[in-house]
Amino acid sequence: MLEQRIQQHFIDSADLKYQAAQALGKPIADAVQAVLACITSGGKILACGNGPSVAHAQQFAAFCVGGFERERPELAAVALSSDTALAMAVAGHGDIGQQFARQVRALGQAGDLLLALCVSGNDANVIAAVHAAHERDMTVVVISGRSGGALASVLRETDVLMCVPHDRAARVREVHALVLHCLCDGVDAQLFGEQEIP
Repeated sequence: MLEQRIQQHFIDSADLKYQAAQALGKPIADAVQAVLACITSGGKILACGNGPSVAHAQQFAAFCVGGFERERPELAAVALSSDTALAMAVAGHGDIGQQFARQVRALGQAGDLLLALCVSGNDANVIAAVHAAHERDMTVVVISGRSGGALASVLRETDVLMCVPHDRAARVREVHALVLHCLCDGVDAQLFGEQEIP
């Protein structure tokens, strides 16, 4: 019984990835182009997310700086802090929901890009970060679940929205990891040429 349950997780994950490939191919390609435009014009990427999405934001920034699957020059990227000290400092000024937005206003400049990960699309601090990015004339790339939630309604025409078509958070996060891998691979291939991966 337990083994069947475990196997079902693999089947469900594979099924969703297969279905999402069609829906996400173009938005991922658009996101690659947005990242390329940012990087080649001397901009940087700021990445943020809540809960387990924090790890995805940190991983993406690490892939940009340290390399994805090949040795290459560093790309400018920073994962915005979600640590307790910053949260306490921001809360001391009245609104924990501004944790990412304050960092975007402090670090972001015109031509930079905000990569926001949010499973529900409704996290107030991620939405505030998007507003702050727009104030700084930054492009925004959102990786979400379902229909994108409230985030979908605050994006501009020049932004990119990628929605994983599923309600279960664990499945959505699994596809988020794959989307980030596709994004990193696409950027590397466009900047440095195609490479066979062993």
